[in-house]
Amino acid sequence: MPALIEFEEIVLFFNVKRRLGAVAALAAAALLSSCATNVPLTPGALPPAPAPSGVAGEAPPPAPREFRAAWVSTVANIDWPSRSNLTVEKQQAEARAILDRARALNLNAIVLQVRPSADAMYPSKLEPWSEFLTGQQGRAPQPVYDPLQYWVEQAHARGLELHAWFNPYRARHATAKTALAREHFALTNPEAVKQYGRYLWMDPGEAASSQRTQEVVFDVVRRYDIDGVHIDDYFYPYPIDAPGGGPGAEAAALDGAASPRTELEFPDQPSWQRYLLAGGKLERAAWRRENVNQLIEALYAGIHREKNWVRFGISPFGIGRPDRRPPGIAGFSQYDKLYADAELWLAKGWLDYLSPQLYWPIAQPAQAFDVLLDYWLAQNPRGRHVWPGLYTSRIDNSAKAFPPEEIVRQVALTRTRPGANGQVHFSIAPLMDNRKGIGDQLKANAYQSPALVPATPWLGSEAPAAPLVTARREGAALGLKLAGAPGKAVAQYAVWSRYGTQWRFAVVPGARTDWALADDAVAGPVNAVVVSAVDRLGNESERVQVLRAVKQ
Repeated sequence: MPALIEFEEIVLFFNVKRRLGAVAALAAAALLSSCATNVPLTPGALPPAPAPSGVAGEAPPPAPREFRAAWVSTVANIDWPSRSNLTVEKQQAEARAILDRARALNLNAIVLQVRPSADAMYPSKLEPWSEFLTGQQGRAPQPVYDPLQYWVEQAHARGLELHAWFNPYRARHATAKTALAREHFALTNPEAVKQYGRYLWMDPGEAASSQRTQEVVFDVVRRYDIDGVHIDDYFYPYPIDAPGGGPGAEAAALDGAASPRTELEFPDQPSWQRYLLAGGKLERAAWRRENVNQLIEALYAGIHREKNWVRFGISPFGIGRPDRRPPGIAGFSQYDKLYADAELWLAKGWLDYLSPQLYWPIAQPAQAFDVLLDYWLAQNPRGRHVWPGLYTSRIDNSAKAFPPEEIVRQVALTRTRPGANGQVHFSIAPLMDNRKGIGDQLKANAYQSPALVPATPWLGSEAPAAPLVTARREGAALGLKLAGAPGKAVAQYAVWSRYGTQWRFAVVPGARTDWALADDAVAGPVNAVVVSAVDRLGNESERVQVLRAVKQ
């Protein structure tokens, strides 16, 4: 959900504008979009009214900033490809359809699972091809192509970021059907892999496990033009009942329940004993957490040694450690069950964004969405991005289904919290299906027009030079010619266009050299254009006034 399955936009100034007028409303909107007051949203309340499609004023407003992403799961063919034996042509068609849908909904990022189970959804010298791609682990697609390269190119062509999502420790999924390829880690390093219920798991206490995960991640960072590295909540496995083999704790955790009464112990006795014999002093739970901590710290440092603009994100289970959680919050703990100390990672700054899986409704007291969001924001002394994971896939026909309005309210609620400047939907499937109208509701009430991804100044804050832009009338449209100035590369162009008295905003891929602004049948032709350049870290150049506003 990443985990538990295996299983534009400034929206808060609607009454400010009425009271203060357009110019003051613009300033208020800019403030609210980046530093909103901490106003609670009552469970029965409707989300704040969205901004109109255009904003009036002589000068354009600040660029809207919000991370809007969806996870695309490849494990068990949850999202892509829809089956493991599709032709290459159909795989690519499905990928394009997902990206087109994301663009149409004004999302700006996709988090694509590229390593489901110590395997690869791309050509790798380190790990075998995934059976979820071709139907047989180790078998390459025919004709051979590079799926990850295809996703990156197609995402960037649409102005979308592509974050590569890795499962750090799982070695074989419960739904796997084909034999392990001979080069799979479980066969080349059998001492480092443990059977746990229906899964194979890379033991985090074995140095070879951490080393392999780092090698895989750094290889992808070096070879591909990705925008982010993302890992999910599978550190030590979700505990299962002893003596059975079902994923009892995982399902229970989603319901907010405690883990099973009798848990099957993860079989890491050999690595634990070696630690003790070498003079280790930590008790076992703390030792397990330290194994994971070392991986997180190493990944953060190594990713930025390779490319400083690639952001590192983690999506842990959404309930914090038991000794810190707010009053009234109860349920499964990642800290003492998955041995994931996400609070420490935030405190140390070992990540660029945190996407805690807040997969419960606002009105569920023991796991209240808003209370949990506030908890994670309070654990963030270094001001890293917090982009909560939303359980959009719970819009289904189950007894515990969310209405689509729940997700729209959760998006609205994040906008009332300083620092919570984005969301990630699990997963893309309900957005592709427009399940119960969720896509329509998001487009109408939350994502009315595009937004830039928030800047990440701790990785670099130097802005690119202003772009080189010219405009000329081309029939019923104004055509723009776009070029970056010498120096920092342009990832995107921010384009404001004014129709009548209303400004509209667009995000243009940095590779584009031309862009057309069509005349509006009602508002008439565009009468002012302003453009800026944006780099890989979201730093924005000075604005260029291409066409001066015409008095209306």
